[in-house]
Amino acid sequence: MKINGGGQNRNSVTRILPFSQVQKNLHSIKNCGILLVKRRAKIPVRLKSETGGAVLQAEGYRKIIEELIKLIDAGVYVVDEDGVGLFYNDAMAAIEQINVEDVLGKEFHKAFPGVGLNESTMYQALKKHVSIKNKQQTYKNLYGKEVTTVNSTVPVMENGKAIAAVEVAKDITNIRTMSDTILQLQEKKRKPAEVKPTIKRYTFDDLVGRNPQFVTAVERAQRAADNNASVFIYGETGTGKELFSQSIHYGGRRKNKPFLAQNCAALPSTLLEGILFGTAKGGFTGAVDRAGLFEQANGGTLLLDEVSAMPYDLQSKLLRVLQEDYIRRVGGTKDIPVDVRIIATVNEHPEKLIAEGKLRKDLYYRMNVVNISIPPLRNRLDDIPLLTEKFLEKHNERFEKEVWMVADDALNRLCEYDYPGNVRELENIIMQSISMADREHVLTEKLLQMPMQIRAIGADAEKWDRKGPLDEYLANLEKEIIREVMITEGGNITRTAQVLKMKRQTLQHKLKKYEIKD
Repeated sequence: MKINGGGQNRNSVTRILPFSQVQKNLHSIKNCGILLVKRRAKIPVRLKSETGGAVLQAEGYRKIIEELIKLIDAGVYVVDEDGVGLFYNDAMAAIEQINVEDVLGKEFHKAFPGVGLNESTMYQALKKHVSIKNKQQTYKNLYGKEVTTVNSTVPVMENGKAIAAVEVAKDITNIRTMSDTILQLQEKKRKPAEVKPTIKRYTFDDLVGRNPQFVTAVERAQRAADNNASVFIYGETGTGKELFSQSIHYGGRRKNKPFLAQNCAALPSTLLEGILFGTAKGGFTGAVDRAGLFEQANGGTLLLDEVSAMPYDLQSKLLRVLQEDYIRRVGGTKDIPVDVRIIATVNEHPEKLIAEGKLRKDLYYRMNVVNISIPPLRNRLDDIPLLTEKFLEKHNERFEKEVWMVADDALNRLCEYDYPGNVRELENIIMQSISMADREHVLTEKLLQMPMQIRAIGADAEKWDRKGPLDEYLANLEKEIIREVMITEGGNITRTAQVLKMKRQTLQHKLKKYEIKD
């Protein structure tokens, strides 16, 4: 990210971009909020259009740029061709945990003394004209505080020369710390002196159902447990993919070895590679020797949930591991043999994911030695009485209730719903219903906590008498929709935000506003 290099005479004459070039680059305002006008001194230069149009002083352009950069959520850092800071917004200062004044007007090596030339993305951009996208860096700031960011850095070219460089950064320090903590905890589990019996969360006894499609899926899983072949599981969200995965592991030859799981959509790609394959000391700034999940799961099973969320280039590395049975830590040179059974899951049809370029075809064929398709709950409604009985028993104990029976009206209502959240949603419905019970021993339709159906939303709209305040009505409607999706997604805020097509922070704000518990 940073550059170590000396500056030139700070009294040199300001060079302003011609107005024609400013016009040419106006699209950059829409793309990243940055339009560079190079200026070192307040010289009253006026920029005119070639047709004699509007006139604007360079200082005016500078103020516009400064305001644009302030509006950007990501960190933005702009330097001139000598590596001297031109723009540095508050977001970037917060990420790097220093003051804006520590950077503006100062040369790189003075603002960031802890980053060498070979590790500097700014140097690569300015001196080698290289554009760098989404590069992870760990370095110490001016005050010795370790910071981890993901940076994108590009040179600003004019007549074949880099006249400036622009960097946009995201703070992943907390995520990096979290991932390191996860790996450290996993490593501790594997130390002989500290090993404790692994709690078997799910086995084949937990797979409840008599539906022919479901029975077929269970039978395939049971046969898969008897061998070490890779398993590929397709099922919608909430159908029980991890339950199947753990049942295969704990019902097979590797049951006394580790079972580890990683959601491939939960971490940035820059961290996921280190989580899976580990890191080697000296491989990059801040790197230490640390085993990844493949090494920690050696002899056991590694579940890669939502494997299609893994970046394409990382999928190719995973394919190589499956073919060669060895891994190489990030930044390392040593090949490390591993014996790990892979279970991969997706929540969309594999052919659709391949067609959309989300899943490598060769990787799919390599993992699809044993394939299991779990039917959605709407295709096995005949299993609802059995599942309901199981969840009643489970959550009666959890909440210390005594709701042991289901009334016919309640059961009919349960069987009429289409369950977009599948078995997970059914369990949440039963759980919420039991939690609201007082002294009832029978789960009636009145006690049943069913989510609001989409068709009910339309019905409510028709009921609006057009006399009440619209904003209040829409707020109530929004609250119900958010509550429903939270239920279908099992209370997972990230997945709920994805379904609702909103930022996670926005959803958290609305959850607090509407007093919806996650």
